Amino acid sequence: MSMASMPSSFNSSTPNGIAQHRAKQYSHDGVKAGAKAATIAFIASAIPVVMGARAIPWARANLNYAAQAHIISLVTGAAYFVVADKTILASARKNSFEKLASRVELGIYLCRNREVSMEEWLNVCCFRIVG
Repeated sequence: MSMASMPSSFNSSTPNGIAQHRAKQYSHDGVKAGAKAATIAFIASAIPVVMGARAIPWARANLNYAAQAHIISLVTGAAYFVVADKTILASARKNSFEKLASRVELGIYLCRNREVSMEEWLNVCCFRIVG
């Protein structure tokens, strides 16, 4: 993600602007993945439910159109929310590990160049990770 691709409504010079852009991007990715999963789940559940309601005597007697639609929509909705949530959490986890790696690289650089001691850097780094 380059700074040039950020919308003008975000102030790219502040960490909050970058964080807002990343959050929107991760949410958008989650929505796209959830929509794809919901489409597949719709097709995968609609065919057996409708065919079963036509072919199986118990289903023919007990599953009207509303019940069939309810079953299909529950499967579709569940697939959407599970996949969207997993995608957003995976993106957040990846971002968290990237931030940690960049902090570790910075600490190694500062310690090698004797700009800070290892103890000072660990104190600062640990408080930034937690806080």
